[in-house]
Amino acid sequence: MGAHRRKCDWCGSGTPIVRDMGPINPEYQYWCEECARALIIKGDPIETYRELEGEPIYGRLLEEHCTLKRFYSFATA
Repeated sequence: MGAHRRKCDWCGSGTPIVRDMGPINPEYQYWCEECARALIIKGDPIETYRELEGEPIYGRLLEEHCTLKRFYSFATA
């Protein structure tokens, strides 16, 4: 199933913008922008990820909302 047909694993309705490449629970790999933002604000951001839309949407969310000083990895193909 392509990313454009897939839905967010958490809310079940949003279009995923990011894939968690090291999920604790494999049922929650694909996240829409709203759910990804909520993770960051909660203090549990995705650490190893792949952007799905070709734009650094999740990277911008990290810059805007993440106050923790961790190392994040953008996964390449």
